[in-house]
Amino acid sequence: MASAPALGSGLSSPASDAGTPAERAAASIAMRLQHDLRRLKEIQSIARRIDVKREMLPAYTDWVAGLLDGGRNAGAGIAEDVLPTVMVWLIDTGDYARALLLAEHVIAYDVPLPSRYERSAAALIVEEIADAAIRAQTAKAPFPLDVLEHVAELTADADMHDQVRAKLHKAIGTELARAADAIDPAKPEFAALAQRALDPLRRAVALHDRVGVAGQIKRLERALAPPKPTTKSAGTVPAT
Repeated sequence: MASAPALGSGLSSPASDAGTPAERAAASIAMRLQHDLRRLKEIQSIARRIDVKREMLPAYTDWVAGLLDGGRNAGAGIAEDVLPTVMVWLIDTGDYARALLLAEHVIAYDVPLPSRYERSAAALIVEEIADAAIRAQTAKAPFPLDVLEHVAELTADADMHDQVRAKLHKAIGTELARAADAIDPAKPEFAALAQRALDPLRRAVALHDRVGVAGQIKRLERALAPPKPTTKSAGTVPAT
């Protein structure tokens, strides 16, 4: 089982000079994380905080790669909070592909989130990515459907509040509806996508009736309804 690689963090303390190389590396990366968390806490702007996280992330790349190679937080020791924190930062910065690689590890090995997140890992992954998708969709921008479906599959068996999972179904249904809207309604592909969109939208309502998709459901149902037959007015019979 591989241990996490040592990193030149630029931070040191008397405690980091003792122990095995893996223990010193863990102490060093743990100290870096605490330093970076203090720095983030001093920043009030959410946008600026995200930019700073993006600047910080490369310093953790090698450490996280070592943990992924080593299984259940191999060699993490006192630095166990690093991998799930980096996962959250990757979600915050929109790097969903890398975030989901870490999410797979976190879910597979039941890695706990730091207490400051006050949620289970699965609930956080679902809610943060669903919220990001809904923000993009509200702004009329697309969101990667494969990311949403990956999250749904990854967390399918996890227990969480219904309102949280409803957000994910809403995001998936909205993205499918957006794709359907780009197709000519007369084409069969439209009906297939619209019907596919209705399934998660209805599931979202079943989980949380105030999730905010009733209008989408009605619109799609109207689009899929067969056209009403036109009735011809009866002609008058000429007098004889």
